[in-house]
Amino acid sequence: MLFELIRLEFLKSFRSTAFAKSVMVAIFLGFLAVMLLGYLLVAGLFLTRIIEQLAEGQDPIQVLNSGLIFFFLVEFMYRYFLQKLPVIELESLLHLPISKRKIMHMLLGRSFFSPLSIIALILFTPFAFTEISIQYGVSGSIFWLGTILFISWTLHWFMLWFKQRFEDSLIGVVIVLIVLLLGGGSTYMGWFNLGELVAPFFNFAMTSFIPVAIMFVMCSLGYYMAFSYYLNNAYLEDLAEEEEVRFVNQSVGFFSKFGMAGELANLEWKLIIRHKKSRTFLMLSALFLLYGTIFYDNPAYQSGPMRNIFIFVGIFITGIFMIQYGQLFLSWNSGYFDFFLGRKDGIKNLVRGKYLLLLSISLLCFLLSIPYVYFGWSFLLIHLATFLFNAGVMIHLIIYLALWKPKPMDLNKGAMFNYEGVGAAQFLMIIPMMVAPYLVYLPFALLFNFYAGLAALGTVGIVGILFFEKLSTININRVLKNRYEISSSFRQEL
Repeated sequence: MLFELIRLEFLKSFRSTAFAKSVMVAIFLGFLAVMLLGYLLVAGLFLTRIIEQLAEGQDPIQVLNSGLIFFFLVEFMYRYFLQKLPVIELESLLHLPISKRKIMHMLLGRSFFSPLSIIALILFTPFAFTEISIQYGVSGSIFWLGTILFISWTLHWFMLWFKQRFEDSLIGVVIVLIVLLLGGGSTYMGWFNLGELVAPFFNFAMTSFIPVAIMFVMCSLGYYMAFSYYLNNAYLEDLAEEEEVRFVNQSVGFFSKFGMAGELANLEWKLIIRHKKSRTFLMLSALFLLYGTIFYDNPAYQSGPMRNIFIFVGIFITGIFMIQYGQLFLSWNSGYFDFFLGRKDGIKNLVRGKYLLLLSISLLCFLLSIPYVYFGWSFLLIHLATFLFNAGVMIHLIIYLALWKPKPMDLNKGAMFNYEGVGAAQFLMIIPMMVAPYLVYLPFALLFNFYAGLAALGTVGIVGILFFEKLSTININRVLKNRYEISSSFRQEL
């Protein structure tokens, strides 16, 4: 039966109208995965030397055991953002005369065969058999490596359950933030050292079979938890149900003051809340509000040339949603772009509504970043200047680039490793974000001082806001000029 399911999946892929595109994408991603795993293998081979360089005079084994918990925190994060759920195929399999248990085992088993499942194996195997086996014997190295692998695989099964249970919900985001805060944040802020607390467990794993046995049981329980949840929720009527999202029909009253453009901004807001990809971008914007904590309290960035990186951080914090959502400016509306095309001033109001929405969320990001004043009043000035620059200049640059050959996009797919709507313009988006603010800031900062650069940045932003009508008209006219070409590209099959 397993081979029959594999055969059906192969036929489904082979008969797809997008088979050639899927093969090319698979080849590219496969090449990328092999390259990254190769880098990890090199890092694993030189792991001892790397640790000796970073912690001179200390035992590499003890240093690594103290740092393993942070590796698993990183693994928790990249699995949360990158690991795909296997339930996408259920709709095409559940109606077949095949046991649901076999389908679940097949889907869960297939999800395990992923580059993410062998990262720990590639990274730590060389260290286990070159360092640990010398001091603790081959059995000690196997027990230690087995413990690490079973922890990694337990995270795999746990994440399959966690993402299906809490994906795109506020509870899931809060749990991820708590894990980050208690894990990395506690050590960074000096509350307690999580690595030192967990290190004895990995030290014990080098001398005893008990830790690897415990983690094997945990891994088995993780698989059973994921299997049971998927089995109990695998029904066609559940899959056909529309996803419930709270406040999905709630409008933002502020937008109604801006006429038809405001009404379209309200519709765009509902689109963001309703669909998975746009909702992911919104949640990531909230998460990246914490980006400044990496730099603002670090003495290495408080003076000298390194202080200039604060401008990029400010642009990023106050404009992250504008950058993420704005780079796919019209692709969000690819499914019903023709509706606006056939209405009087429809395109004009659509673009103005998007401007209004992006500026409003950027203002909200600025207001939410005010607590950074805890690190000093200068950081509030940085965020104010960068917000003004984002609102007056960056928004027009981003939208101008986003209007270069926009592509269609399926809103119901997730954001990670989903390249629908992405073209060359989206990869070029980093250039204005990196270069434009420094073209204004650096001359004044070098000639006078840091605050003169901030004043120049804010002043240019204010000028851009004053001339908003004329600057936005450039992009509106560009959409109107290419509206039929854009409409034709949106009718392409994904």
